[in-house]
Order: sequence, then structure tokens, then C-alpha cells
Amino acid sequence: MAPGAKKGILERLDAGEIVFGDGGFVFALEKRGYVKAGPWTPEAAAEHPEAVRQLHREFLRAGSNVMQTFTFYASDDKLENRGNTLGFSGQQINEAACDLAREVANEGDALVAGGVSQTPSYLSCKSENDVKAIFKKQIDVFVKKDVDFLIAEYFEHVEEAEWAVQVLKSTGKPVAATMCIGPDGDLNGVSPGDCAVKLIKAGAQIVGINCHFDPMTCVKTVKMMKEGVEKAGLKAHYMCQPLAYHTPDCNCQGFIDLPEFPFSLEPRILTRWDMQQYAREAYNAGIRYIGGCCGFEPYHVRALAEELAPEKGFLPQGSEKHGIWGSGLEMHTKPWVRARARRDYWENLKPASGRPFCPAMAIPNGWGVTKGHADLMQQKEATSKDQLKVLFDKSNKSN
Repeated sequence: MAPGAKKGILERLDAGEIVFGDGGFVFALEKRGYVKAGPWTPEAAAEHPEAVRQLHREFLRAGSNVMQTFTFYASDDKLENRGNTLGFSGQQINEAACDLAREVANEGDALVAGGVSQTPSYLSCKSENDVKAIFKKQIDVFVKKDVDFLIAEYFEHVEEAEWAVQVLKSTGKPVAATMCIGPDGDLNGVSPGDCAVKLIKAGAQIVGINCHFDPMTCVKTVKMMKEGVEKAGLKAHYMCQPLAYHTPDCNCQGFIDLPEFPFSLEPRILTRWDMQQYAREAYNAGIRYIGGCCGFEPYHVRALAEELAPEKGFLPQGSEKHGIWGSGLEMHTKPWVRARARRDYWENLKPASGRPFCPAMAIPNGWGVTKGHADLMQQKEATSKDQLKVLFDKSNKSN
């Protein structure tokens, strides 16, 4: 390795190092007013680069070792789906996202990961060649911008994830692949273990889970992947980038089926202490790439880094402003708050919701549709009022 060069993702993982990912940019930037809920597209990378840059910096300060390009849903077919009209091309968005991630990564010891995700074209039953061509357009930008490694993330169907990995692998760069599934497997019933085996055989060196479920569910699912991989006599590194929401009541499609999705999920947010428990559970399960997805804010990543600081060897810069286990409260003016400056208080607290008339859990929607169903066929045109009426009527009957 050249003097001053950073170790690559596989060098770090091969050495047993912990790698902290970042958080959920689409949710974080939607709350800040830079992403529209619904399309969830990342045009902010080109439209409001200062907002994306700042969020990258906050995650870097919190301890993130990877600046993931803000390219979630940045494929051309998603950018043009259902009447979404933007002033930027897919190429412009992807290039801007790469530049921002690299700029901030260079401010620390972080790597840049270019990411692709599931496509409307796959849901609409387009051919393998058509779907791969969409991935190829994004990958061409990542190669041009020389990202450090690639991630295929947020796939509900292992078949599409395999196609993505095959395209990513053609670049010669390290490839990670994560699926947004739980213990029940993908939406065609392929088990987590079998999904992992397929992804490794397609060319992924790192496999795991992201989004759709809470941390403990995702860790459990990665464990199932690990068991399947070992049973097949294969090897891989493992990663986990879950939601920052509690989802004990979710079905196989995860939090998107919850009636609170996406605008009333705040009561489910994990505390920083919950995150420390997640970090420890993930580490104990053999997962070394530990990050987050939707709902994750920088303070959540800081909690991961603080929990595993003994193994990592140091605290993140952001811990300069955070007393471990609440020790900063020793300086509080009120004595009863100073009495909370201890680990056993926060570790054993059962937080109240402050919502006496709300249930502890919800009943998820269960429409039971997946690739090939008429309801999932996508279109460039905006959803019509007649189409919405059909959906409203169906929703009312299912509740």
C-alpha cells in the first residue's frame, strides 16, 4: 500500500477491523426538507449539495468509516416513475453524489461506496438485460469517479440482487450486497441462507441485510445468512444496516406495511442505548460492517462507535460532546438529573411513549402482492385519480 493510502474495505475486514457504515439519507433529508417522501429520489445531491455534504460530515464525525454515495433510487427508471419530474439527469445526480462523498471521505479515514438499489423495471417484469442495463448506467459513473467499493442494497427479490451483483462485479471493485428481508426470506420465499449463497456465487464478498426491519431482527437474519453460507462451504464478510425503528409487529415486507409508514414512525425510534445493544449483538454475531438505514441519525452511529470503542481502539470525534453513558449529566444543575449520570440507569430504563391512548403495536397491511402483480406494474405517468380511488377502496376494505 502506498504511503498515506487508505486501506480498502476488504483489507479492513480481512484484518478483523470494525467498519461503521452511515445512516439513512433519504429519511434524514426528508425530515430536513430536501427529499420528497413517495419517490424518495436523491436529486438533492445536485439540487442542494450543501445539505448532503453536511449530513456526510455529521456521520463522519459520529464515527462512520464509509461515505455511501447518495444514489439510492437514482436509476433512470425510478427517477422518471409515476410523474416524478426532475431538473437533473440520473448521470448528474450520480456524479454529484460521488463528488460529495469523496470530498467528505477525504476529510477523514473514510471510504466511498457507490450504491445501487432495486428498480421499478424489475417489478414491472422487464427482462434481465433491461434491468442490468439500468444498473450499468449507474456503475459507469461509479467507475469514472473511482469509488472504493460498490454496494447492491435494498433488494426484496434475490434474483434482482444477483443481477445487480453480476454487473457490479464486472468492474473489478469489491462488492457488498444487502437485502431488505427478514427471517422469512425474500418475497418469493427464498431463505436468508439461500439468498446469501446466491449472492456470494454471483460475486459478492460482503453480504447482509439493510432496511425494512429493526436491528435485532436484522442481526437474526444475518445470522441465518451466515449459517447458510457456512453450510455451503463458502466464506464471506457480513454487514448489517437496519432501521432505527422498533418493528416487532412487522410481517415479511417489513415497516412499509405498518400503518404509520412513513409519516408517523417517530414513536418507534430506537434510543442511543438501544443502538449500543445492537452494536454489541452484531459484533458478537460476527458482523464487522455495522451501520444503519432509514431513521438512523448521526447520534445513532456515534452510539455504535462508543459501544465498540474498546474493540475499535478509539472513540469518534463526535464523542467529544457526549459523556459516555450519560456522564455529562454530572454537570447538570438539577440534582435528580445528576443522579442519572450512570450506566445502570440508562441501560435499565423502560422509556414511556407519552401516548396513553395509543397501542403498543399495529396491525400491518397485508396485500400480499409482489413482482408480476398488476398493482406493482410501474409507469412514467403520474398516478391518476381513478387509480388512487381503486387503492383507497382496497385499503378501506383491508383495514
